[in-house]
Amino acid sequence: MTRWENYLLSAEKIVQDYDGSLPLHHYLKGFFKSRPQMGSRDRKRVQQLAYQYYRLGRWQTQLAAKERLLVGALFCAKEPDELLGALRPEWNEVAGGALEEKLAVSGLSWNPSDVFPFLEHLSPAIDAEAFTRSFLEQPRLFIRARPGRKAALLRLLEAAGIAAEEIGENTLALPNGTSTDTIVPDKSWYEVQDLSSQETGERFRPEKGQHWWDCCAASGGKSILLLDKEPRVHLLASDVRASILENLKKRFAEAGVKNYTAKVLDLTSPALRSQLPRTQFDGIILDAPCSGSGTWGRTPENLFYFDEKRIAEYAALQRKIAANVAPFLAPGGQFIYITCSVFREENEEAVAFLERECGLTITESGVIRGYARGADSMFVAVGTKRKGD
Repeated sequence: MTRWENYLLSAEKIVQDYDGSLPLHHYLKGFFKSRPQMGSRDRKRVQQLAYQYYRLGRWQTQLAAKERLLVGALFCAKEPDELLGALRPEWNEVAGGALEEKLAVSGLSWNPSDVFPFLEHLSPAIDAEAFTRSFLEQPRLFIRARPGRKAALLRLLEAAGIAAEEIGENTLALPNGTSTDTIVPDKSWYEVQDLSSQETGERFRPEKGQHWWDCCAASGGKSILLLDKEPRVHLLASDVRASILENLKKRFAEAGVKNYTAKVLDLTSPALRSQLPRTQFDGIILDAPCSGSGTWGRTPENLFYFDEKRIAEYAALQRKIAANVAPFLAPGGQFIYITCSVFREENEEAVAFLERECGLTITESGVIRGYARGADSMFVAVGTKRKGD
């Protein structure tokens, strides 16, 4: 048996046993740990095959696992591939070609609704065809240079032979798999942060001495972005998960962030007011819990296993949180609603709820389309409190 056949056999074992109950990268750690004989090159190729399998979404699920793995390898390829050359040489001739060429040689037909079975839920601004095709390509790795560090970062990357593309003022796009920790040991110089996520921060307008609340802070990426814009704000970072806030504290320590308060809060609780250190904030960032559908290019197993019923569940949770949090916005303050979703129920319909039920006037809202740039797709809306509400 050739090594290519062994790779295919290992990947087949993964997709047959994996059930989506935990992130694929966690499952793969256990899979490879139980197979210490596999070298790093072997693990990398088998992992790639597995991810390519899930990038197809629900398309061509009638095929046997081995055949669908080969289909994934073909349609996700950007150049000729040794595995395809060994196992499907006629396919390999078009491995670097357009989707239409690959369809012709494989005899398959393309149906976007099979890849992404939730097209009817898409936000209107999303190009369904372009968005669906984007799943065939791994998103890029983006980092954000911290204030005053971009030039030094570029020097270190150049010395390591890493080609970095400069995007905007502080964003660098790096080749996937770049070991930033090894190349730039000082983590206070940069943040690993998707391009679209960085662009949500363009809506932040903090001023010295203001009180801001990042109410679903998770590991704190948006908070650090806020403080880099104005380090003299008083920040409250909260999350319902104590373990996540421990990650935030570690990340803040690495970033040199000290001026903040972290607190475990359940934003759905009717007793929320009694748990807050103040009753009004000049700025509130609600990076709402959501389906994450705009980030599934990075976690394509979610594309494969997502239950459509969860869209309504997330939408209901977002409305409950927004209604509980919005009253704490000070007059003239800034309310920023963010999701990493492409579903209108979590985006445009949420904005309608914010205006209708939460006393907010929305001054800006829209999808940040990352799928054409190798980035995540997100949604952001900015509101202010109406007088009398």
